[in-house]
Amino acid sequence: MKVNKEEFLRVLEENQGIIFKICNSYCADSEDRKDLAQDIIVQLWKSFGNYNPQYKITTWLYRIALNVAISSSRKHSTRNKYSSTIDQSFLTLVDEDKTDLSEELDLLQRFIQQLDNLSRALLLLWLDDNSYEEIAEILNISASNVGTKLGRIKKQLKKQFEDVEG
Repeated sequence: MKVNKEEFLRVLEENQGIIFKICNSYCADSEDRKDLAQDIIVQLWKSFGNYNPQYKITTWLYRIALNVAISSSRKHSTRNKYSSTIDQSFLTLVDEDKTDLSEELDLLQRFIQQLDNLSRALLLLWLDDNSYEEIAEILNISASNVGTKLGRIKKQLKKQFEDVEG
């Protein structure tokens, strides 16, 4: 099926925030984020001709982007088992002008990156104001399972913040 390039670019432009959020959640390194974004866009392009307009475009986009991110994350973790890397926090310079809010956001981002792939996807979709039903459809799980898992994730993140503060 022939893909309409202009339509694809419009959809991509309107939903680029979704791609950036997923890349930021699954990759700590800026080069890895760029690579993942490129992989997601390529897969979206390959799949665009098969998009069924009876479904929300964001549901289709999330499903593909998260599948690519999770697959990439698995490959990356397998590769890291066999290689030695320097702890990235060791290389990070501290910016003296950071506000408390940005420090909390940095902590949240770090905590999110420590979650397993499904939990990370769930939290990302929830933070993006998707309903439990939409999240369930995207991740192919039940809405009640979404609620249960999100409750556990929130409890875990709250404990991590308390541990840092206390």
